[in-house]
Parts: sequence; C-alpha cells; structure tokens
Amino acid sequence: MANTIIYSDQAPAAIGPYSQAIQAGNTIYLSGQIALDTTGQLVGNGDVAAETHQVMRNLQAVLGAAGYSLTDVVKATIFVKDLGNFGLINEIYGSYFSADYAPARETVEVARLPKDVQVEISCIAVK
Repeated sequence: MANTIIYSDQAPAAIGPYSQAIQAGNTIYLSGQIALDTTGQLVGNGDVAAETHQVMRNLQAVLGAAGYSLTDVVKATIFVKDLGNFGLINEIYGSYFSADYAPARETVEVARLPKDVQVEISCIAVK
C-alpha cells in the first residue's frame, strides 16, 4: 500500500523536509502545526489563545484536504513552552472537540518550539 502526501493550501507550507500529513491506508498522520498563517506569518505574537486557535484551524485545513475532520482524530500530542498556559490551551483545544469524540492525548512541556511559538499540536486521524 502506497502512502499519500496530504497538502492543503489553507494551512502553512512545511518549513522543513517534511509533509503537512501522510495518509497510510485509512490513517492520516499530521505533522505538528504551529501558529503560522497560509503566508507563513506568525499569528498571535506570543498570545497563547490566538496561537492555539490558529493551530487548530491549521489542523482542520490539513484534515479537510484529505476528506477528514476533527471528529476523525484518535490521538493528539500538544507541545507547550510553558505548562502554566495549560488551562487556557486546554479550554481552547476542548472547544474544537465534543466529549463524544475527544481523542486520546498527551501534553508535554518543551524548552523551545519552532519560531519560538507557545504551542504546537500534531495528531493522528482514522476513518
């Protein structure tokens, strides 16, 4: 079974040697998204709420390019620069998922993220 590269022009292009997502069978593996818009400009300028919303919009765009949605997400990983922001990030993240289809998840504090953003999220979706 061949893997398929997934690309959305409604999300920022990859800023390195990776794909926005790869589909293997009925599973899609999305690379981590940060708060860049479609032109590659940083959204939020350190505002955790604005960054988190942009990250979620980027994930939706990449999923949509493959005909998937957030309801298909089975696993997410959240990387944060400061776990002190976890409550706000969690509230915003939760607004994109209902309790009926909230995916498995872990949240990890890291020393630094690309472009010095506050949050990055990757996920896996299955149909």
